[in-house]
Amino acid sequence: MIGSVLIANRGEIALRIARGARECGIRSIAVYSEPDRLAPHVLAADEAYCIGPAASAESYLRGDALIDLARRVGAEAIHPGYGFLAERADFARAVEEAGLIFVGPSADTIAAMGDKTEARRRMQDAGVPIVPGLTEALEDTAEAERAAAEIGFPVLLKASAGGGGKGMRVVEEPAELARAFEAASREAVAAFGDGSVYLERYLSKPRHIEIQVLGDAHGNVVHLAERECSIQRRHQKLIEEAPSPVLTPEERAAMGETAVRAAEAVDYRGAGTVEFLYQDGEFFFLEMNTRLQVEHPVTELVTGIDLVEWQFRVASGEALPFGQDDIGIDGHSIECRVTSEDPFGGFLPSTGTVRYLEIPSGPGVRWDGGIVTNGEVGLHYDPLLGKLIVHGPDRSTAIARMRRALDELQIVGVETCVPFHRRVMDEPDFQEGRLTIRYLEQHPDVLEPAASDGGGLAAAVAAALLEERHRSERAPRLGDTGGRPLPAWRSTGWPWNVAR
Repeated sequence: MIGSVLIANRGEIALRIARGARECGIRSIAVYSEPDRLAPHVLAADEAYCIGPAASAESYLRGDALIDLARRVGAEAIHPGYGFLAERADFARAVEEAGLIFVGPSADTIAAMGDKTEARRRMQDAGVPIVPGLTEALEDTAEAERAAAEIGFPVLLKASAGGGGKGMRVVEEPAELARAFEAASREAVAAFGDGSVYLERYLSKPRHIEIQVLGDAHGNVVHLAERECSIQRRHQKLIEEAPSPVLTPEERAAMGETAVRAAEAVDYRGAGTVEFLYQDGEFFFLEMNTRLQVEHPVTELVTGIDLVEWQFRVASGEALPFGQDDIGIDGHSIECRVTSEDPFGGFLPSTGTVRYLEIPSGPGVRWDGGIVTNGEVGLHYDPLLGKLIVHGPDRSTAIARMRRALDELQIVGVETCVPFHRRVMDEPDFQEGRLTIRYLEQHPDVLEPAASDGGGLAAAVAAALLEERHRSERAPRLGDTGGRPLPAWRSTGWPWNVAR
């Protein structure tokens, strides 16, 4: 087993990895930007080092500095988490060239699947169904017009190097194509440094269903069933669940076998996800994420397989001790992404101090969070505050459990999307599993402001109590001890694991 790992990330995923490392007996080394110096992932790790100022480009995206730090502090491996450098082939290659272990797939695999047109070619060659469209980037608007005419409108323009909805435009008719092509290319340059765009058929009512795969360095690959991720906003997932409420056992097996074939085509090692669009019994390859996914907990809860642990074990050279027939599905799990955004105000970001935090608990409830009471929420990073995950024996129980857990979750000081999640849990189409990636367009009422969305009274009481505590100066702010060290600190008033 790897002896030590530098976690090249922040927030809830860095905390998740630190916890996984501790359970595996691995020394964990956190990094932090200046505003993150007292973040939960920093305090959970065995060691922590400042990597730079708030801007990601000067801290968490400094691959050279991260590798240099890893070598200086004796780390054997680097775990990238997700986001930041997780799917940068050049970073993975630099880690390996520095004599360190990259906890993830090889640089060649990341490169192959990171280029969307190359990925489509690879999948087509492997017999994986792809959405009808091009496997080469478009040269110009004229070529886009010819291709669209052949495929038929509506079509979808997509950035070759991207993901997450960046550099993506739906084109309903020929007159819109030129402007959409220029906009998609311009956005792709800004997001990925590469303006190449390709074109494919636009499906009108698809579901977003993805298959979790796990491979080792000995040629073994298995799938861990599927996740339904159809509730999205601008191609960003909001709610995920496992298993999908629509797939039959036969469809699940077919999609799983296809995902394994896709992973084998690129010699996949570690945890990864093959994403599909599903419509009317057909499924098509969308992309492959060569990293751990934000929504991995729902898979862990229904399969009983710890994906972070197996990332470490595979990176250490271990072979998977289980085969496909050993993997089953137990019950149902749902995850709500909790972000610092106002769902009734266009999901505008919210910043401030978390003045009160109450985390739900009880049977089948899990909270993967990256915030603490008195912690600051700024604009420097992704607005994800944490993930609320539940597990139950069936989908209806899981929905009821999530509703209860959302009522218990109290975050005071910043706006969050919790009221939106409460609305969705009560919405009939969601309860019946009638979902598409256009769920929000089809259900605008879940985003309409209301006088009360449940839990408001408890939040107001908590806010009043906190205000009274602050007025009486009985609760010092984070980082301001009033001359008194916090209980968990050494006499220096500085966390014991954090390098000054």
